[in-house]
Amino acid sequence: METKTKPVIVERTFHVSADQVWQAITDNRKMKQWYFDMPAFKPEPGFEFQFYGSKDDKKYLHLCKVIELIPVRKLKHSWAYKDYPGNSQVSFELFPEGKQTKLRLTHEGLETFPRHNSDFSVENFTKGWNAILGISLKSFLEGE
Repeated sequence: METKTKPVIVERTFHVSADQVWQAITDNRKMKQWYFDMPAFKPEPGFEFQFYGSKDDKKYLHLCKVIELIPVRKLKHSWAYKDYPGNSQVSFELFPEGKQTKLRLTHEGLETFPRHNSDFSVENFTKGWNAILGISLKSFLEGE
């Protein structure tokens, strides 16, 4: 029986409107500037998309599908890898706070990935999401 691991939760507050954050996480042209280079992405439930991500010299084909969408509030999609067992879910939730927006990213289901591969470790995902949101997205949104 699989032991459920705690999800990775990363929160960041950006000094921009919720609409600006929403555009950054749902507009493919903008996503390519701070996230991953996806051949196609549409913020529509059921839309399947894929992209390559790498860790050191290893490239992984990510297979994803939008599973929940509440405009300017929540985007949730599956997250799996071609040729590897496991399936997880990533959600981006937006919380307007005056002239700022808090984004909470939750990545759950990591226990379904191969444990012997450190690229799939909770620590690796935590480090990656912190860098993606805390450096890449922050710089994109706030121009730093």
